[in-house]
Amino acid sequence: MPFINTKVSCPISAGQEKSLKEAFGKAIALLPGKSERWLMLNFEENCRMYFQGDGESPAAMVEVSVFGSIDETASARLSAELCGRLEEILQIPPDRTYIKYVPVKNWGWNGGNF
Repeated sequence: MPFINTKVSCPISAGQEKSLKEAFGKAIALLPGKSERWLMLNFEENCRMYFQGDGESPAAMVEVSVFGSIDETASARLSAELCGRLEEILQIPPDRTYIKYVPVKNWGWNGGNF
């Protein structure tokens, strides 16, 4: 039950969003036991973001919420992959991207909790 919330300072075209969706869907499998089958994604474009005092250069904030614990080695691989796809698709440099990992103890779905 992962959820990836991505906020970027630039616009995202429909084609770019589809490419990100596909790339993130494949990348989530880098976390043990996770797959696109349960992945939910959100993309927010044109966010007013400042990084190191600079609000002109593109930037991204990605939050990866995962039910249960998050393996450090796997999350490092996922960070590399997400940064690579953001750079490739939206031209956001990895050094202007933050990724926050959030392990979630309780996760609700379909009227109940896991």
